[in-house]
Formats: sequence, C-alpha cells, structure tokens
Amino acid sequence: MQPDEVLAHEPRVLAREQREFYFANGYLLVEAVVPPDWLERLRAATEEMVDRSRALTKSDRIFDLEKGHTADEPRLRRLTSPVDHHPEYWAFASEAGSVLGDIMADLVGPDVKFHHSKLNFKWAKGGEEVKWHQDITYWPHTNYSPLTAGLYLYDCGPDQGPLMVVPASHDGELYSQYDDQGQWAGCLSDADVKGVATDTAAELTGPAGSITIHNCRVVHGSRPNHADAGRPLLLNVYSAADAFPYTANPLPSSHAGDIVRGRPALWAHHDPRPCLVPPDWSAGYTSLFALQQQEKWEDVQSRS
Repeated sequence: MQPDEVLAHEPRVLAREQREFYFANGYLLVEAVVPPDWLERLRAATEEMVDRSRALTKSDRIFDLEKGHTADEPRLRRLTSPVDHHPEYWAFASEAGSVLGDIMADLVGPDVKFHHSKLNFKWAKGGEEVKWHQDITYWPHTNYSPLTAGLYLYDCGPDQGPLMVVPASHDGELYSQYDDQGQWAGCLSDADVKGVATDTAAELTGPAGSITIHNCRVVHGSRPNHADAGRPLLLNVYSAADAFPYTANPLPSSHAGDIVRGRPALWAHHDPRPCLVPPDWSAGYTSLFALQQQEKWEDVQSRS
C-alpha cells in the first residue's frame, strides 16, 4: 500500500501531519502516548524477566547478557522475543486496548501484521553503542512497509544513548552490511557511513510512554549509555499484511505473521527495488549487539 493509499484511511491515533512526517522522513516520535497503566504492567513484566536472568552465568537464546552480569547485579543487553516469554508483552503488542496497533495501522494501512520483538536494555553505565545500520536486510520482505516501534519504559534523555535516525534515509541507498571478507557485519562500513548525512541525525529522546517509530530502510543507531539510569526500549516490528518475509526470521516467534489489526492479505505486494539477502538465520542468532561486536556464539555463551 502506497503512502497516499494509507492516508486515504481515517486515522485512529495520529494526526495527518504526523503521518505525512513519517512518510517524508522515515521516522516519528510520539511522546507520552502510552498511558501509565500499560507502563506499570510492562515494567512489572520486565522486572520479572530481569529476575529470571539472575540465575544465568552465560547468554542463551532468550537472554543476551552484558559483561559483568551477576545474580546480585544483573546486566542485560537484550531479551529476545519477549512476546513469547511474558503475556503482558504480547497483550501490548496485539490487543485492541493497546494504542500501539492502532498507531501501526495509521502508518502501514488498516491490515497490520506482527513480525518479531525484542527488548534492548542498554544498561546503565556501559550499555553498548548500536552502530549505524538498516533493519530490512536482517529480515527482507517483499516490500518496504515494515517498521519498528520502540517504547521507552522510562524517561530517556540524551545521555542514555537514545535512538538516533537519519531523516529521509529510507528513500536513499540500501547498503551492504557485509564486510570486505564477505562476513555479516550487521552495520554499514566506515566508508559507507561517510556518505550518509549522520550530522543531520535526529535524537529521539522522550518521557516514559513515548514511542519511537522508524521505517525498515532508515539508517539508525545509538551511542553507549554512560548515565546512571538504564534505557530499556521495548521494540516491536510490524508490516502491512501484504508484506511477506522471504528469508528466515532471525528472532523466531510463535506470533510471527499474526494479524493484529484488520485482515490477512490475499495478494502479496512486491516492491521493485532489490534487497540485500542476509546469512541463513534459520538457526536464529544471539543479538544485534553480538553481531556488530563480531562475537561468536560460543564466546557469548562463555562470557560471565
């Protein structure tokens, strides 16, 4: 569905100006849109999951641990597929009572499909940077409607490594995320970064309950978190129902492909622009952090 076709549908949450801004710039920040009751539910669920991680001494397929993680002082980089590990996450991602699905319908059209989720913690005093990258080549689809919606569970300021996006980069080049040796790096090369207007990057800070949204082609990243407070960002990926993945989902979920608004598509929409194909993710992967830091799975598992 093209932007003008999406705009032809009455909005559920967003103003027309917000929708037009997203289509022009490839991103949107909706401040404090998630009400306190949802935040309380999601924070409680997150505390439960952090407590569950205390028993671990190495990363596994669910928890990606940061160096220095202990039972007394847990440090997490990522919770993989949270919608499969606590019902509150899936409720927020899918239920009619959640504002999230309605915002997605305002941007991809009335028929909305879920793809995957993750919770990136960016722990206090050391949460790692995320290098400049584009999402879609991790999980190619038949079109470029997929987008990622991130929820700040707590206030996020500039010193906490907020999401940074390069405006209008979704209409620019789609870069290779392989290195010179043909290995998946998961980010743009230094040479390619020089050709991107990163000096124009928007820093998406906001109070708790704010939602960051970026299109799958947008160049984005974030700085390390050196602040005293963490920056848990709950990320859910959606697409128009007529977008179909043609490679394995790197973060498999029992809910992948579920329709959260509207109806399933009877026809696939194919964008004529090509898309880079990633490695075979059929066995999954640890996390974006591990890939960008070139950590091998056995090294991640042995880290304590």
